[in-house]
Amino acid sequence: MPTHVAIMMDGNGRWGKQRGMTRSQGHFAGAQALERTIDAALELNIKILTLYVFSTENWKRPKAEVDDLMKLPVKFLHTKLSKFIQKDIKLIFSGNINGLPEPTRKAVEIAAEKTKNNDKLTVNFALNYGGKNEILTVAKTIISEVCNSAMSVDGINEETIEKHLFTKNLPSPDLFIRTGGEKRLSNFLLWQLDKTELWFTDVYFPDFNKQLLIKAIQEVNQRDAQKLS
Repeated sequence: MPTHVAIMMDGNGRWGKQRGMTRSQGHFAGAQALERTIDAALELNIKILTLYVFSTENWKRPKAEVDDLMKLPVKFLHTKLSKFIQKDIKLIFSGNINGLPEPTRKAVEIAAEKTKNNDKLTVNFALNYGGKNEILTVAKTIISEVCNSAMSVDGINEETIEKHLFTKNLPSPDLFIRTGGEKRLSNFLLWQLDKTELWFTDVYFPDFNKQLLIKAIQEVNQRDAQKLS
């Protein structure tokens, strides 16, 4: 069983349009699938689950859709936070949290604070996250520390960079899953996925379930077995 699974939850909007719904209704269905995925990870004893909720590129979408996407974490956390606390789930958030609208930022800060001592499953929401933006932020921070004599240039190595990432307290994912048919990383965890097994499915995320999660894990395990044979 992998320790850390990262999922790019793609295809929500297209799922909605296929059914004569709005893209925002598709995102709502995706939020329901997200909850099911968290429950599945808990049942399978996965320790860390990273979910790509909102990318830095998503701001380019129509304003009405972005507004709905920013409201969704507020509603989701308001209704589900007590459940996560009861199930001993820790919620953390990776990305430029200060760049979120105030209601969204407050909702995630409250959720992180109220679940900080939980340890059965860590759910990392990548929110207002972009891999290039993350690396750029790390570079600026390290440059500032060098200029302030807090660090020497010779002291910079891979460990230095990893300590400054948004995901600095997490191990790299063992398994990356992308739903929705696309087979690319799309600016997600560019540093962290260097040795991660990749698994893609055409299934849109609202239809993602425990059985598909198990299938992904089994196929990756088979790859590992073949390498050893």
